[in-house]
Amino acid sequence: MAILELSGVKKAFGSIIVADDQSWSLAEGEALGVLGPNGAGKTSMFNLATGTLPVDGGTIHYDGKDITSWSAARRCRAGISRSFQVPQPFGGMTVYENAYVAATHGAGLSSRKAEATSLDVLERTGLVKKANVLAGGLTLLDRKRLELARAMCARPRVLLLDEIAGGLTENECHALIDTIKALRNTGISIVWIEHVVHALLAVVDRLIVIDFGKKIAEGNPKTVMESNEVREIYLGIEADA
Repeated sequence: MAILELSGVKKAFGSIIVADDQSWSLAEGEALGVLGPNGAGKTSMFNLATGTLPVDGGTIHYDGKDITSWSAARRCRAGISRSFQVPQPFGGMTVYENAYVAATHGAGLSSRKAEATSLDVLERTGLVKKANVLAGGLTLLDRKRLELARAMCARPRVLLLDEIAGGLTENECHALIDTIKALRNTGISIVWIEHVVHALLAVVDRLIVIDFGKKIAEGNPKTVMESNEVREIYLGIEADA
């Protein structure tokens, strides 16, 4: 059974369609990659899945339950967590305090459990030695790590990653891939939007491609990347090239 499933989801802002009868599912323990050009509706898809945007049509199911009408906070408490494309830490708070807030408010943990969860996640994301550093002074890589850590502190079963490798150097990107692989090995289901294709392909089991809010391809990553439609729409390569 799918742990997360979008069925016929629609969303438009006037004449701008960001989700066009979108349907896909995520199996428990699976890593699903999402590709698409800028403005394709990828982040809007996350906003719909997490409840920060209401759908105009269709349904969203999580763990067998219809959550289409659930608030973002209720979805987070139930186990759907996300990172943001642009890291949004509380800059005047320490790394540990950022994690602790996510554990208490995102996961609803008690003080003692939130402390233990925060330290465990900071260890796993390579930030424990910077626990007392103000988040506003972190490097881009560490801000990305903190964005991931905060999402993890909500104790998700489904983790949605939005271009978390963007802007990193090659070495930083490889370090982030290793971190995500380690998290994935814990059994968390992942949906990852990413423009850094080699990073995405190093982790995901399956790939979907979105254009103008519509799913245009889905399947084995290698097969999808070799399809003419994806080459034309996403990579800008003529089909007969």
